[in-house]
Amino acid sequence: MKMTFRWYGESDSIPLSYIRQIPNMSGVVTAVYRVPVGEVWPREDIARLKELCDQNGLEMEVIESVPVHEDIKLGRPTRDRYIANYAENLRRLGEVGVKCVCYNFMPVFDWLRTNLKLEAPDGSNSLCYCHEELMKLDPKHLSLPGWDESYTQDELQGLLAAYANVSHEQLFDNLVYFLKGIMPACQEAKIDMAIHPDDPPWDMFGLPRIISSEADYDRMFAAVPDPHNGMTFCTGSLGAGRFNDLTAMAAKYAKAGRISFAHIRQIRYEGEKDFAESGHLTSSGSLDIYGIVQALVKNGFVGYVRPDHGRNIWGEDGKPGYGLYDRALGAAYLNGLFEAAEKELHT
Repeated sequence: MKMTFRWYGESDSIPLSYIRQIPNMSGVVTAVYRVPVGEVWPREDIARLKELCDQNGLEMEVIESVPVHEDIKLGRPTRDRYIANYAENLRRLGEVGVKCVCYNFMPVFDWLRTNLKLEAPDGSNSLCYCHEELMKLDPKHLSLPGWDESYTQDELQGLLAAYANVSHEQLFDNLVYFLKGIMPACQEAKIDMAIHPDDPPWDMFGLPRIISSEADYDRMFAAVPDPHNGMTFCTGSLGAGRFNDLTAMAAKYAKAGRISFAHIRQIRYEGEKDFAESGHLTSSGSLDIYGIVQALVKNGFVGYVRPDHGRNIWGEDGKPGYGLYDRALGAAYLNGLFEAAEKELHT
């Protein structure tokens, strides 16, 4: 296992000099953010990120993410150009030692929450999701926390209209087409693709979701069995669906060698579909974080891990879910769980 930390590049409020002080931190998970989705990343931008990481004694072996252009998801005639660009990005990342790329295939929104600063009794705040509140929104006049600055209303309405007649089958077929198109580049660059599950794992606003469950992953691996086709095992996203048995899934896919990357975070169920994000400890929420870690270790997981969304604590007012303090605490907790699970395995 390699412990990593999400870092949003030079504009991130958290410097690499702080991240390197977190115990057992091997590297950062980052990306080139200034290039429009679908275009090729300049080598000098990639080299700059690598240089900064090297200067701070941190690896840059995981990229999150190289975004997938909506034309690829929609299966438009332009998709082949964007797939060729994606493959070129993979080859360029392989040149500097990147080994894993986390990505998603969610239409329009790659995560949804209804509140980014839910205050807990202890004064911390975190992201949360209320399904009823979301369903009350008018799709023709959407205002969503964290997304209002990403799309204009015209852009958003155009995308929703484009997906109006895209079925789950069509979206899945487009995913398979994309994966088959980039697998040669993955083989050349020695990069594993790690698809992130839908967040949360159900349809909304008429948008299909196709990577939400064990059955979805099985179907994808059967369609594209190449060993470079892997997954990001995100406990929070998969865990939001109570139909998912996370411990069993962790064991199954670790044993199969399909988990390239693990996002480990805790959520607390507030209703059938409602949840709030909480501290990483098993006792802080509804997911058995220790049981999941045990299942990963017992079944040979050797990939990358990062403490996923944390709370804002101790007066920190950073990017929601991505403050320093609670994620550092989460990393320390996860280090302890992995050490215990590994010692249990060998006693």
